[in-house]
Amino acid sequence: MKVLISTDIEGIAGVFNVEQTRAGNAEYERARRWMTAEANAAVEGAFAGGATAVWVNDSHGGFRNLLPDAIEGRARVILGKPRPLGMMSGLEARPDLVFMIGYHAKACSHGVLAHTINSFAFSAVRLDTVELGEAGIYGALAAEYGARVALVSGDDALSHEIELRLPDAAYVTVKEAAGCTTGASMTPAAACAAIGAAARQAVARAIEQEWRARPHVAQAVSCELRTQSPALADLFCQWPTLERVDAVTLRFDAASVEHAVRMLNCLSAMSFMLR
Repeated sequence: MKVLISTDIEGIAGVFNVEQTRAGNAEYERARRWMTAEANAAVEGAFAGGATAVWVNDSHGGFRNLLPDAIEGRARVILGKPRPLGMMSGLEARPDLVFMIGYHAKACSHGVLAHTINSFAFSAVRLDTVELGEAGIYGALAAEYGARVALVSGDDALSHEIELRLPDAAYVTVKEAAGCTTGASMTPAAACAAIGAAARQAVARAIEQEWRARPHVAQAVSCELRTQSPALADLFCQWPTLERVDAVTLRFDAASVEHAVRMLNCLSAMSFMLR
């Protein structure tokens, strides 16, 4: 049983302010330790449940936040960018299960530090007319690769968001959102204990069900993207295959979810021209 753990930071217990998510200050250094601890709790739980191989993908910002020396030695740690599968790098190894640790709610929702891929650039992303956040988008990519999302952790807003999108996933609510930058959180130690127990149960359940990764089947999708400003739409529509819908909305067709994700990540990178 192979497990890929994708770890973000905004959904980590104790993280409420954008300063905690950006390198260069003491608050971030503390938050990245909490992020590493929750990732490691998932690793240890996965192995305790019967996993034979575990990859941990650093999925926040520049993808170099996790502290590898604090991760259980049997795991492999995926760091750095660019990479084709972004937050789901490691799917190439064909894991059976995916865990999403420290994830957050979609842009313009009532969740802690809620956004979708790039808070400066994107205000909404729809695949085949359904608005999705990062959990939904990357959950669709995992499914395309035949993996099951078996565990998600984050705030209560994300819990409600994914109920229909990821019905097979266990959920650990580590904090309740009272606003974008405020709420009530479990302590880091309590969050790690809950995540570790849920990870162990998720792997043991999959083994009991004899679950294995399905074949990789690409599925064409349409993507509609709403930008944060007309200037960003102007920039993105320099790409010849993008169609302008209105001042802040564009669309494109993709041969697969993977191709849609890669396009979104390219547009996200382009947006830095206007910062």
